[in-house]
Amino acid sequence: MSSLFKRMSLAVILLAAMVPGGAGAQEQKTLPQSRTEMQLSFAPLVKQTAGAVVNVYAERVIQRPGLATGDPFLDQFFGQRMPNRSEKQSSLGSGVILSDDGLVVTNNHVIEGADDIKIALADGREFPCDLVLKDESVDLAVLRIKAKEHFPVLAIANSDAVEVGDLVLAIGNPFGVGQTVTSGIVSALARNQITSGDFGFFIQTDASINPGNSGGALMNMNGELIGINTAIFSRGGGSNGIGFAIPANLVKVFLATAAQGKKSFERPYVGATFDAVTSDVAEALGLKAARGALVTRVAEGGPADKAGLKPGEVVTAVDGISVEHPDALGYRLTTAGLGKQTRLSVQTADGLRDVTLVLNTAPESTPREERLLEGRNPFAGLRVANLSPKLATELHMPTDKLGVVVIDVSKGSPAARLGFEPKDIIVSLNGDAVNTTKIMEKMLGDDPGFWRVEIERNGQRIRQFFR
Repeated sequence: MSSLFKRMSLAVILLAAMVPGGAGAQEQKTLPQSRTEMQLSFAPLVKQTAGAVVNVYAERVIQRPGLATGDPFLDQFFGQRMPNRSEKQSSLGSGVILSDDGLVVTNNHVIEGADDIKIALADGREFPCDLVLKDESVDLAVLRIKAKEHFPVLAIANSDAVEVGDLVLAIGNPFGVGQTVTSGIVSALARNQITSGDFGFFIQTDASINPGNSGGALMNMNGELIGINTAIFSRGGGSNGIGFAIPANLVKVFLATAAQGKKSFERPYVGATFDAVTSDVAEALGLKAARGALVTRVAEGGPADKAGLKPGEVVTAVDGISVEHPDALGYRLTTAGLGKQTRLSVQTADGLRDVTLVLNTAPESTPREERLLEGRNPFAGLRVANLSPKLATELHMPTDKLGVVVIDVSKGSPAARLGFEPKDIIVSLNGDAVNTTKIMEKMLGDDPGFWRVEIERNGQRIRQFFR
């Protein structure tokens, strides 16, 4: 394809986007009428914004087990194995400067476990930085550049205004080759079940996104951030034209939390669990399509209970904005903000009604009372705590569970060798209910010599016997 034809094609696309009525107005599409129109380019937009997109270098030290040397003397001296050795492991991603004092947003998976993080600006300068806030569930992190100067920033757009078909640019550092700009369109909205985390509301784009683009900017034709590039759909490791970005409205809320100096990102506590709407449920409630969030359980006395939500009802919208699935409901409530009230549209067997939900953080109704279990018993090495809605939210567990939960398992401990895992709920010991960590610790002191334990793991009850 000739260079001239490429330029003409790009000009047609840009002109269609600029004229009233957009690309859908067929009568407005015309060929370039002048040399100026044939030279339309994204270059001015890139020059205006590229300085706010940075490279993020994360370095972590890992321990590698020593290997047999093959030398009889050394193997005998070191017990058949050389000592463990330290090894530096590096990862590369991108980030976006969103405040002129040096706050940078990137993906959590770019800096996870890092011992040292550096930022490289588009002009080649490098700076150390501090980790301000991170959250695995939404895969976002905020860094602060350690320098006393004003940095170029990218304005944040209202990502709810984004529409399928909008032109976008993606800026990042794919494969470590240096800052790269790709173009495309918004392919879809409200995509979920993309990553292993519990966040599921992404902007989909066909702008090329590859390893190293993570944390970079997806921006509109006004040079504003509409998303943080996060994931790709690929079987071979390269871009297949399906990339996903975290919407800017969630980034805005996350950045505000970091700017306030908070150490954790808290989402609103609803006090209910939701499931996807099936075609049978949609038909029974008179819904036109299987969309929305089906209420499956409501915690007594929680915000959903006070609002009047009941199992079997379907939340179809938040403040007039449609809810496609349960993940979309979580996104809408999170971006609405803590301390606010939202209006939920709810479909019931009797018709559509509105309820008001107050958005606050989850309460710690039961003090967590963390304890490290010790002694000669199968549970030694478990760090346990009392479950509450607040702790359940932190652990990304259902908030209607109560009892004693495992929050950590010491490596090499008896509990680790017996297969206990974080988030296991200890239901009973030898037939007696375990309600608090204090009660559990007292039970272990009795040491009957034979243990019958019942735990709940991922909603399933498991019974085990230990001596």
